[in-house]
Parts: sequence; structure tokens; C-alpha cells
Amino acid sequence: MDLEQTIDKIKQVDAARADYPGEHFVVLGAGVLLLLAAGRSRSFLMRVVAGAAGGALIGRAASGTGGIAKLAGVLQNGGLAWPRR
Repeated sequence: MDLEQTIDKIKQVDAARADYPGEHFVVLGAGVLLLLAAGRSRSFLMRVVAGAAGGALIGRAASGTGGIAKLAGVLQNGGLAWPRR
């Protein structure tokens, strides 16, 4: 199995699993913390790695398994309830 097939398999498993409550907020918080750490680091390599990882986590929080769809549903419902599946 090559790297591309392995990544595709991981994506399939991740897409099939159920969301955990608050998962996107935890991932968003971790991404923001990594971006803050990247700004404070003296090492160029550490800034690049932490910045890339933080950006990836923020992107994952926004798009992973219904992140944006859930936010749009909340905003449409006036923020009172999560959208029904």
C-alpha cells in the first residue's frame, strides 16, 4: 500500500465516524494555541512548523465533518439549536 492509498483510507475512516460534542471547538482552540506559539518562538523552523500545524487545525475545525454546515445551520436558526440531521 503506498502513501496515497493510506491517506485515502484514513480519510474514509474519518468521514465515516460520528462527531464528538465540541470536537470542532477543541480543534479550533488547539490551532489558535499553535499559532500563538508560532508567533512567540525564536526558531524560524519552529515558527514555520507550528504555524502550518495551527493553520491546518483551524482549517480542519472549519471544514471537518460538517463544521461549516453546522455553523450555517446555527446561524439560520438564530443560534438557538443545532440543525437536525
